[in-house]
Amino acid sequence: MTVPIETDIACEGLVRIFTAKGIEVQALQGLDLRVQTGEMVALVGASGSGKSTLLGILAGLDAPTAGSARVAGHDLVTMRSAERLRYRRSSVGFVWQQSGRNLLPYLTARENVALAHGVARVIPRGERAARAQELLELLEVADVAQQRPAQLSGGQKQRVAIAVALANRPRVLLADEPTGELDERTSADVLAAMQAVNTEHGVTTLIVTHDATVSEHVDRTVRIRDGRTSTETLRSTHTDDEGREVRIAQEYAVLDRAGRMQLPGEFVTALELRDRVRLTLEADHVRVASGTAAASPSKELDEGGEG
Repeated sequence: MTVPIETDIACEGLVRIFTAKGIEVQALQGLDLRVQTGEMVALVGASGSGKSTLLGILAGLDAPTAGSARVAGHDLVTMRSAERLRYRRSSVGFVWQQSGRNLLPYLTARENVALAHGVARVIPRGERAARAQELLELLEVADVAQQRPAQLSGGQKQRVAIAVALANRPRVLLADEPTGELDERTSADVLAAMQAVNTEHGVTTLIVTHDATVSEHVDRTVRIRDGRTSTETLRSTHTDDEGREVRIAQEYAVLDRAGRMQLPGEFVTALELRDRVRLTLEADHVRVASGTAAASPSKELDEGGEG
């Protein structure tokens, strides 16, 4: 697969099968995903949809069963153990939902960042202190640099965790429910901090989240259903006739290479679609209707363009 230079995350036909007690579970079923360099993208979906499995693969913590996956120029399918270690140390940063997995409790905020520098040895020793200070200031936690995690609020812990994840200038930042343990206001503060890092340093950012407020901070939301990308919501800001900025969101179904797509669940329910549907090719769209003989014209869905 040829991947453009500007693509930092590229997955194609990604499959991950787990076997437990002789039973196979297919967590990812031919998933496709592309994230361009410098993008900040939210990944959403119900529990069991495959979000965390995908993030584990992208972080180098797991390996796919089939398909292709490249992150920051690394082929995650063919990667050997030595390269995988270098990859985790220098190419990706990771933020867990649980603050206890991000920070060592007996070290201060500054010492946690310093530990990341010392383990990875990516940043020259003489530049580490300045790098740590820059990140703590950007994430607005420089004033608590000498405090340990137990002395920090939930939002402060996660912002320090982001600083740790970015300590070695990774190309890609991955976050698994980084606001899952926070209240709505604190969640917004943490997401704003991640947006600031994305803007300031151009770090490609992928956030797995259930947080509805994430839409205020990203221009693209990718939804996973049954182990595949199902829809994407693209957001843009426009100025209306009265000079006010208006945020516009448009949801699109995602076509895979075989031309397959998943209809949004609310469409299926509203039109009582099941078992099979009728497709009709119109001049500029595909019409989807119930496959039953009794289907009425009022229960037809016009799917624009993507067919």
